Amino acid sequence: MSSDGTTSGSLSRSWLKKLLRTFGNEPENRDQLIQLLRDAKSRALLDTDALSMMEGVLQVSELRVRDIMIPRAHMVVIERDAPLEEILPIVIESAHSRFPVIGDDKGEVEGILLAKDLLTYFGEQKRRFDIRDVLRAAVFVPASKRLNVLLNEFRASRSHMAIVVDEYGAADGLVTIEDVLEQIVGEIEDEHDFDEGTTILKRSDTEYTAKAVTSIDEFNDYFDSSFPDEEFDTIAGLVTQSLGHLPKRGEVAEIDRFRFEVLRADSRRIHLLNIRLLSPQPDSAH
Repeated sequence: MSSDGTTSGSLSRSWLKKLLRTFGNEPENRDQLIQLLRDAKSRALLDTDALSMMEGVLQVSELRVRDIMIPRAHMVVIERDAPLEEILPIVIESAHSRFPVIGDDKGEVEGILLAKDLLTYFGEQKRRFDIRDVLRAAVFVPASKRLNVLLNEFRASRSHMAIVVDEYGAADGLVTIEDVLEQIVGEIEDEHDFDEGTTILKRSDTEYTAKAVTSIDEFNDYFDSSFPDEEFDTIAGLVTQSLGHLPKRGEVAEIDRFRFEVLRADSRRIHLLNIRLLSPQPDSAH
């Protein structure tokens, strides 16, 4: 409720009524509503970010978990019987906060490990480590679940990660609340990703993370490569052209001496790419 006693719902309805009075008839379907919003942007009643988020909200009700989930092959997991000294490097390297804990294979998820729960094992009074002492229950969802329903369930349960299961109950992938929210607001960068103004982040001599909006010119300059920029301006365009469709998270394209893996993407665009060098960089490169 706002300071004057009105609710956000009544404010939204009031705003919509004003918009409809401005443009005439009430929209009869989703396409007409989107066109109405785009007309509002063209008249400077909405800015680009607001329009993008509104379109994202509408799209969330149509997308399903399968459209945005991280495939099982790309899940970063912890083995149930792994010792602490093997778990810690995985946590540090991935920089994730939550990890599925598996049994005999990735299809058998037994629970979720929170990175913060490991801190107690590094205090002055060191405890004997048993992952079962800190294992948290996993939330399981089908791939067919709509994203708006999943978002409500995340909010109600205060969960941040769900394991996607197939018809036999085996893990098929995972999805996080961040994945869902990114369909609305666009990419949410982790604090460890990039400094301001940086578009390419070096993680090792052969591994890099890059924003998909990195220009071809900047990419060529950084890696001493020679990709043409006549047909597209960014590496997102380069990867999309190579695959022949708008890529989903986890898809891979090998182009020249580079292996591009889509780390983050929504139904409209790629946001983040992992880049692996398949052959050594020239000495003149960064």
